[in-house]
Amino acid sequence: MTALTIAGFDPSSGAGITADLAVFAAHGIFGTSAITALTVQSTVGVRRVELVAPDVLSQTLTELWSDLPPAGIKIGMLGGQSQVRAVIDFLKDLPKKPLIVLDPVLRSSSGKALLDSEGTRTLIEQLLPLVDAITPNTDELTVLTGLPCNTEEEIGTAAETLARKHPALAIVVTGGHRAKPDDLLLVQGVWSTLPGERIETRATHGTGCAFSSALLCGRLAGHDWPTAAATAKAYVARAMRTATPRGAGRGPMNLLWPILGHQTD
Repeated sequence: MTALTIAGFDPSSGAGITADLAVFAAHGIFGTSAITALTVQSTVGVRRVELVAPDVLSQTLTELWSDLPPAGIKIGMLGGQSQVRAVIDFLKDLPKKPLIVLDPVLRSSSGKALLDSEGTRTLIEQLLPLVDAITPNTDELTVLTGLPCNTEEEIGTAAETLARKHPALAIVVTGGHRAKPDDLLLVQGVWSTLPGERIETRATHGTGCAFSSALLCGRLAGHDWPTAAATAKAYVARAMRTATPRGAGRGPMNLLWPILGHQTD
């Protein structure tokens, strides 16, 4: 089985394309990739973003589909309106729709904006109706809905607002940024809570990327959304726990732990 990741390139291999491909491999899925942006970054933060030309992105997607059509697609960092538009046009032209999970990457953990305002508007208005699941954190959910997400009640209201606009959309509000890191799942009006625990580690770079990719893998394996989400959360937690400290900042996780076990130098 093949899965495609459409995302940015992280040279430190903590997030983006490099992380997604590792997640796919850990779940026994062959991964292909279309890069939306090159970044200059490390575990310390994002220093520069250089967007890939939209025609190059479009041609890459078309070429991959013609030769290695994926059963599922994970969409991460898009970077700009032109890149969002290229992905939308690609998805609309597909003869058969694969399973699509969107991780709405709007800002890096170090605070760098990773999608401009025009791109965000296009994502909300035109890309969201094409995907099957979305995995925002609370800040991203606020941008997507225009509603505050400071309390669990506000998060619920915002997620339900999004669900009313897109009734078939599975919504996982990730809780890693909150004091109590529970994830909240809303699928066709039914709420589920995925309990989390605070893990004392610096290996937290790319948790959102890894979770959304693992969620896609779970669904491709035949699990329903609640089971796939719970399995993805457990996978990311163990990737954090078994990681070897690397870099001076938020280091990469051990995404290949199902293959390699505990990570070593």
